[in-house]
Amino acid sequence: MKRKKKINEKRLVIKMVVCLVYLAIITILFVGSYQLFQEKKDVVPWDEVENVDERTYIEIYKMSEKFAYYQESNVGIHFVIEQESTGLWHTYIIAIDESDYNKYKDIIDYSYERTTEVPEPIRAYGYPVIANQEIKNLAIKNIPNFVPAENEVKITEENYETYLTNSYLDTTKGQKDRFNIILCISLILLFTVIVLLIITIFDKDKLVDNIDEKLEAEIRRTKKLLKRKLKQK
Repeated sequence: MKRKKKINEKRLVIKMVVCLVYLAIITILFVGSYQLFQEKKDVVPWDEVENVDERTYIEIYKMSEKFAYYQESNVGIHFVIEQESTGLWHTYIIAIDESDYNKYKDIIDYSYERTTEVPEPIRAYGYPVIANQEIKNLAIKNIPNFVPAENEVKITEENYETYLTNSYLDTTKGQKDRFNIILCISLILLFTVIVLLIITIFDKDKLVDNIDEKLEAEIRRTKKLLKRKLKQK
């Protein structure tokens, strides 16, 4: 009985150690998967964008009428002004589906002093698109019609990217659901380890069974040796 009790105690210790190892692995995989998921869904401000695959936004305080229009896709190109909490403002370019024009109409009207009612800023989401030469030329030509003369910095080919950046925000692109192979593998591993943990808790783990069998075999062998020695005497 004592020997059996010791075996059960050893089994319990082994199970506890195995469960702790599984829990440590689950914690690491869960934290890693969550961080990967957050990176995948994060939306960064326009001034923090590093590549064209990052979803981003601009907080629009003022907006121009379109200065370029692509009839085949019904997309208009507009200037917008984003204002920092410090009061500094930046001029950017965005592309919108012209069917969304009414969404921005109040801001556009206020920008051209057609109304004195100050509208709420609009956060426009989308993806960066590198501006082609045609858009650059049209922007350089039309920006004096939007930016007040007293605040105007003359935009040229040389300083274009300094003031307007090398890209524009395309709001017509829907959110990309990019497949992340690392996240997928991490989730599969997490699920596998959770299953192993459940099996270990509610059933005999193979590792524990093997140790039990070895211990029982060793006990039987010891008993046989003792019996032989007693007979020899």
